[in-house]
Amino acid sequence: MTFLVIVAAMLLFGAPLCPVAILTHHPCPGCGMTRAAWALLHGDVAASLHLHPLAGAIVPIVVVSMARSALGFVRTGAWGAGDAAGAWMTPIAFVLVIAMLGVWIARFFGYLGGPVLVGMV
Repeated sequence: MTFLVIVAAMLLFGAPLCPVAILTHHPCPGCGMTRAAWALLHGDVAASLHLHPLAGAIVPIVVVSMARSALGFVRTGAWGAGDAAGAWMTPIAFVLVIAMLGVWIARFFGYLGGPVLVGMV
């Protein structure tokens, strides 16, 4: 409960939630991902691609993974129990992490829309 209050206060006052952004004042590899997912949910594909070009690939995988874990918890009472997705999820996650790092580096050099502004709401 306390965590949710802190997150709500940070969102209300416009503070960046990313620990890398807080410490370095530079965007991390995932900066813009939440805003890109939100734009995608609202049908604004151009804004989503500008904020983070990998949101369309990463968000569905995260949602499916969380849903499978929640379903395993409901069935067995333990998070991740009975989740057979690990065999195919790990290589996909590895490739997406490498892609995120590639996008992050490319953005520092001005490609793919340049760096996303830290703390932009």
